[in-house]
Amino acid sequence: MKDLAHRTTPRLQLDAVVPADLDDHFALMSDPGTWAHLPSGRHTSPQRTADGIAHSEEHWARDGLGYWTARLRADADVPGLRPGQVVGTGGCAVRLGTWWWNLFYRFTPPAWGRGLAAELVAAALDAAHAVAPDRPVVAYLLEHNVESRGRAERAGLSLLWRGPDAGNPDPAAVRLIYADRPLDRALLEQVTALP
Repeated sequence: MKDLAHRTTPRLQLDAVVPADLDDHFALMSDPGTWAHLPSGRHTSPQRTADGIAHSEEHWARDGLGYWTARLRADADVPGLRPGQVVGTGGCAVRLGTWWWNLFYRFTPPAWGRGLAAELVAAALDAAHAVAPDRPVVAYLLEHNVESRGRAERAGLSLLWRGPDAGNPDPAAVRLIYADRPLDRALLEQVTALP
């Protein structure tokens, strides 16, 4: 199997998240624009970001796959973005207390609508299916996040559930569950209960 900690796509360099990425990740995760669809998720301290990086390192060590830092490749020409710039983070990881692949992607607003998330998501799905094809890939997101919904659908994931968003401070928030295959009722209940 290829080294999944370091992948390239047509315009992105994907590298396993490491502590040296803290400043870039905090800039991304503390940007209110990045969290337009879930303002309560915004990181307000570098420690919260550092904790997330530590979790990602654990994913890589335990499961052989986790989240990447997404940098624009040196040879990529994307107007408004600099070669080498951190434009996002994401991938597939098995969250503590679960057994399925959680598909996650978050990009800086200037990178939205340029197909960069599509490149990361395709690499993440390929990697998850290579590491443990028996584990379903699941993405859960907010219904009003039209861009994220579209990305999940264009990646071939199917909508399996719609209901209240557990743990969201907005009681009217609606969660959507997408997956790469049907999920049994018990697993779907586990996913819907996650904050």
